Amino acid sequence: MENQGIPAALVTALVPLAESVGVLRIVQGKAVTHPFGDPDLDTADEMEYRRRVVETAISALEAEVSEPTVFDVPAMS
Repeated sequence: MENQGIPAALVTALVPLAESVGVLRIVQGKAVTHPFGDPDLDTADEMEYRRRVVETAISALEAEVSEPTVFDVPAMS
C-alpha cells in the first residue's frame, strides 16, 4: 500500500519484527493477544485505552516517515 502512496499503520506488540520487515508506521500495542486493549483495566479505562490506540494509529497515518517509526500510545493517567 505504501508503494502506491496509501499510508498504512500496523498496531502490534511485536515491534522488532515489524521493524525488521520494513513497516514504516508502527503503533506499539499492549500485548500479542491484546494489541488494541488491556484486559487488566476496568471496562471504562479499557475503552479509553482503545480510543488512544486508534487515535495514535490515525496520527501515524498522517505523519510523513521515510523509515520504520514507532508511535507510542499515550499512557493512562
